[in-house]
Amino acid sequence: MRKSLISILSALLLLSITIRANDPLRKETYIYSIKGTDTLRLDKYDLPGPEKEKPCIVFMFGGGFVGGVRDNKNYIGYFNHLANKGFTVVSIDYRLGMKSLNTQDPMRIVAALNKSISMAVEDLFDATTFVVNNAGDWNIDKDMIVANGSSAGAVSVLHGEYAICTRAKVTGKLPVGFNYAGIISFAGAIFSIDGELQWQTPPAPMQLFHGDADSNVPYDKIELYNYGFYGSKYIAGQLNKIASPYYFFDVKNAAHEISESPMTSNLHEIDSFLEKYVAGRQPLMIHAEVQQIGKPEMKKDFEMTDYIKTNFK
Repeated sequence: MRKSLISILSALLLLSITIRANDPLRKETYIYSIKGTDTLRLDKYDLPGPEKEKPCIVFMFGGGFVGGVRDNKNYIGYFNHLANKGFTVVSIDYRLGMKSLNTQDPMRIVAALNKSISMAVEDLFDATTFVVNNAGDWNIDKDMIVANGSSAGAVSVLHGEYAICTRAKVTGKLPVGFNYAGIISFAGAIFSIDGELQWQTPPAPMQLFHGDADSNVPYDKIELYNYGFYGSKYIAGQLNKIASPYYFFDVKNAAHEISESPMTSNLHEIDSFLEKYVAGRQPLMIHAEVQQIGKPEMKKDFEMTDYIKTNFK
């Protein structure tokens, strides 16, 4: 009788876990800002459950500041995974400053890129403030907001954190004293018109994914006059020097597919970062190198013109 009761309870527990894992992802859409002719929306994803505060991921899509959408079907599985891990996911619109660009002049492209990044960071901060202001109604822990982006979105979240660390004027859009609990970048970089990066304060813990044969976004760094585009390898090196927590997932002989592949292939690494660095606040520095045996060698020595040609054909 006792064994039967235990078996029934175990079966009911398994059933409840299965039902929980298959709960439909709940999606709600909000307008967070209107700027000129641009109405910027965000989608909030979560799972039904106990009314308790949850950590939050603010996600920015990729698309070279030319295209992309916040509800790309390729992202939904990733959002569902994060929701099942107890997160609320907020995927945001942002203005695409390169969308109408019609030039092959490198200097005009560089100027447009700088402006596009500034616009995207402004939108990220406005969306973040919208989340913070609604945190009570949405049961979000305001101290556990992580910024995550793919490609252009990764560039934007890295720039957002750099702006916070350098006390840039745009940070006035954020609540006083706010910082992200973590940054997750899928093939991102930081663009500078003032030479090498100078961190005035240590950044939030960062997880950086990048392939060393990426011709869309620099893996290391590319410099032209006083302009520089500083990728994951360079950023990880700086974080190592100042002993600031980071997790660099360094993929050899891989290109820009790393802007999306972590959302399916590296969920374990992302979960580990969120658990150890964000929730656990462990002061770790990890550099994981991954290489596929036998894969043909890819081109890796790119110039500024190569990145321009790849992104703006």
